[in-house]
Amino acid sequence: MIETATARPLPSVPVTESPHRWRILAVAAVAQYLAILDLFAVTVAFPTLETSFGHASASTVSWVLNAYTIVMAALLVPAGRLADDTGRKRGFLVGMALFGLASVACAAAPSLGLLIAARIVQAAAAALLVPTGLGLVLPSFDSREHPTVMGIWTAIAAAGAGSGPVIGGLLLEAGWRWIFLLNVPFTVAAFIFGLRVLPDIRQQAKRRLDLFGAALILGATAALTTVFVQASAWGYTSPATIGMLVAALTLAGLFAWHVRRHPDPVVSPVVLRHKLFRIATAGVFCYYLAFAALILEGTLFLSQRWHYSQLSASLGITPIPIACLLLSPLSGRIVARIGARASATLGGLTIAVGVAWWILAAGFSTSYAVMFLPGAILAGASTALLQPPLFGASSLLPADQLSLGSGTLMMARQTSSALGVAILTAILARAAVPSLGDYRAGWVYMVLVGLLAAGAGLAYRPGTRTA
Repeated sequence: MIETATARPLPSVPVTESPHRWRILAVAAVAQYLAILDLFAVTVAFPTLETSFGHASASTVSWVLNAYTIVMAALLVPAGRLADDTGRKRGFLVGMALFGLASVACAAAPSLGLLIAARIVQAAAAALLVPTGLGLVLPSFDSREHPTVMGIWTAIAAAGAGSGPVIGGLLLEAGWRWIFLLNVPFTVAAFIFGLRVLPDIRQQAKRRLDLFGAALILGATAALTTVFVQASAWGYTSPATIGMLVAALTLAGLFAWHVRRHPDPVVSPVVLRHKLFRIATAGVFCYYLAFAALILEGTLFLSQRWHYSQLSASLGITPIPIACLLLSPLSGRIVARIGARASATLGGLTIAVGVAWWILAAGFSTSYAVMFLPGAILAGASTALLQPPLFGASSLLPADQLSLGSGTLMMARQTSSALGVAILTAILARAAVPSLGDYRAGWVYMVLVGLLAAGAGLAYRPGTRTA
């Protein structure tokens, strides 16, 4: 039973199964894939960007990634609420058009500053696309199909993360601008197809936008994510890092105060007080602390420790998205057979076991098939097991809060990914060239947070009464 925070009934959005539901999923999946792909594809282009823009510093070039990460994480929740209030189809199509135009601007950027500015616009569009897409998809399917839908949805996200470095490396052969030009035909096709098949889901009652609350959560998330991505460059005890952390905590406190007093805040108390949704958000947060760090350390281990080329190292981690893609279509059957709680718990345990294998096998084997491949397959399988039931928690909320709930879960993913990478960077930065012991320390960290994700899965019991 969903908790209510007020006696006033919330407006609802009609939920009926659509005959075009698989087409709707296909359109939304394109947006999900491109948004995640563009987060990871640029990482392999850093050296090329440094030389292309007059030997720019690595710290300046890093903002091509950091700006995208920070802005997307900060805007996910306000964008989800905006889409719920003004119409999800309209929000999705605006986001898709803006993403395509920003991609063209990125490809045409004559200077690094303009490239970073275009990435900010691209991230804002991605923040509108991702939660809105899921807010269009889930109401179009019967609730019995939601585990399968979420399996496909999370498989697309994992494919974007895993294939990003590979596609980026391949496109670098033609030039870094092609990393962004690749988006254009897909955004055009998705926009045209979306005009025809996407349902026009709107609120039955108009609500006033909580602009002050949106500004508070935007500022708090942006400040907190900035701490994660910049702490290693600024110094963990530097005035800039501490000041940004204080700003994040202050804005978060003001937001909590605001939510308790506003009659219709940007994040409904129904979302904040729903126990199962909080547990799912914590599980997603813990999981991505491990998964984002795993993608990065896997690539670094192959390139720095085993001396693979950048492209070979990127190809070396492809078993992760492949395993996820192969298993995710079966996630609906898995959840139906063993339950959402068991599936989520098993997902957290699987990533922990996969990384534990790397810790053990690295001491006696340098064979890719023996040492690296089993852990990579288990990591991909963990995504297919854990994410569908936990991301499906947004469907436990009232229908008019679905995009907002999705945005909250995506924000947890983005913020924890940035934190996971920052923690791993601190672990590996203890030496100029990381030793096997440094890599093992990073893997131990991933095992621990994987177990925390499993603990959240164990506490996740949809169908039970929330308190």
